[in-house]
Amino acid sequence: MSVDMRAVVESEFPGWLLALQTGFLRPPTAPDELVADRLANADLARTLGVFDRDRIVGTFRSFRQEVSTVGGGSLTADAITQVTVSPTHRRQGLLSRMMTADLGAAKERGDAIATLIAAEYPIYGRYGFGPASWAAEWSVDVRRAGLDPRRSGQPEDGGRIDLADGEEIRKIGPEVHRGLAGVRAGVTDRSTRGWELGTGLGYQIDGWKEPFYAVYRSESGAVEGFVAYSADDKWDDSKQPVNTATVRDLLAVTPAAERALWRYLCSIDWVGTVRSGYRAPDDPLPLLLPDPRAAKTLTYVDMLWVRVLDVVRVLESRTYPVEGGLVLDLRDADGLAGGRYRLDASPAGARCVRTTESADLALDIAELGVLAFGDESAVRLGRLGRVEELTPGAAVRADLLFRTPLRPFSPDIF
Repeated sequence: MSVDMRAVVESEFPGWLLALQTGFLRPPTAPDELVADRLANADLARTLGVFDRDRIVGTFRSFRQEVSTVGGGSLTADAITQVTVSPTHRRQGLLSRMMTADLGAAKERGDAIATLIAAEYPIYGRYGFGPASWAAEWSVDVRRAGLDPRRSGQPEDGGRIDLADGEEIRKIGPEVHRGLAGVRAGVTDRSTRGWELGTGLGYQIDGWKEPFYAVYRSESGAVEGFVAYSADDKWDDSKQPVNTATVRDLLAVTPAAERALWRYLCSIDWVGTVRSGYRAPDDPLPLLLPDPRAAKTLTYVDMLWVRVLDVVRVLESRTYPVEGGLVLDLRDADGLAGGRYRLDASPAGARCVRTTESADLALDIAELGVLAFGDESAVRLGRLGRVEELTPGAAVRADLLFRTPLRPFSPDIF
């Protein structure tokens, strides 16, 4: 089948959006207000369409993104989103054509990595992506948690929690978000549009229900965290409240703020269940409860996928807890970032260069993204056959260099 792939122009955007809706199994319509909203926030030069005659049958879009690295640094990323192939054109290589074009353009621009949130796990590994962060979600049975129901919703550490509205969150939220990026790897930047959509402004494709907002301030008055949550209104046959509070957004830059916000949520009258929303897998929530079994795990799932485009920048952008060196032999089927590299790292900094020295570890470029963000073990990957240890003990050395005390966390889906 002969098809044409290129960036769309403004007059073609409604058809592109219709193809996107179809691919995501949404109602196959593109109302004017949806078109206007999406068009105003799309870079058409980075909005690809695959055309079969006058119909768009494949969609692909990317945008500039900043992603936090271990130690509070950041990398410029080619963020990939809205990828679809129409059901009439599956298994014809259209995704590969779009991905190859986009990654080539990202490499030429100088982006260090490409990122995406994978709708399906098996798709993107063949393009050099690997899951660099994971997310968990819990459902807390408040009545079983063992918390004292007589306890105030206010923290006992000298700080305080205040109710807020969307306007205040738009003012204070970005600084909290930047603070989180300073302590967790994998945090993607949130644009002004993201803050607006998250607080009810702009076109809302699924409608809008105003949430509750609460802000934690330390004893000094500094804003260290906030939560946005919704609640239902359910009562059982015995006239007992059985409401669920669902977290939409919870960002905290200090342990005190995390503890205070979770305890606040579990102290709200009429709330019997708290759903955490997606959290870092090492979030303190379950162990904050006197009975951690009251927090039932609902999901544990891959979140941010990373594709390394610039090995030197990726490895030099992060911090390392110990001194050590490794020679990595990186396989890259697409020829974008493969080769042999020597990494010399210490708490004072890191240097990465190409080398002809014998390699300590051999691995696919997808595994490097996973290791560089600190969430995986080279020893474990070796047991899976995804890392080859060429020098005895090299996988353990890699773990000492790459692993981090806090797991990466990506609170935003794009």
